[in-house]
Amino acid sequence: MRQILYVSISTVPGDKADLVGILEQSRHNNAIDGVTGLLWSDGRHFMQVIEGPEVSIKETFARIHVDTRHHQLEVLHDRPIENREFGGWSMAHRRATDPVDAYDAQMRRLLSRASPFVSRHFFDLMNTGAADR
Repeated sequence: MRQILYVSISTVPGDKADLVGILEQSRHNNAIDGVTGLLWSDGRHFMQVIEGPEVSIKETFARIHVDTRHHQLEVLHDRPIENREFGGWSMAHRRATDPVDAYDAQMRRLLSRASPFVSRHFFDLMNTGAADR
């Protein structure tokens, strides 16, 4: 199995990105391909970790790479894994009106089985994004 973690910048400003549409399409494609992971957005950035069979991850990442809803995609790591860290597909998005404590608790729960490397990147971006608001 393979795991890719990347960060990118949204081409659609603020809460206008079709995150529900992205999630629905991702769930459909990923269920077929055996891909799991976590997609996070603060309205400006995306961070995603995907994991699954080598061929599925290669095909999934190829679709992600050409998606025009984001740009400046940077791969933070691409590594083989023995076991999944994300058993189900999830998306986390905090709107400006959402309580920070509840959102942070949700992210801690979603990242509870992730490697320290993956968790650190998510929390670093979340904290940077919070400082920018």
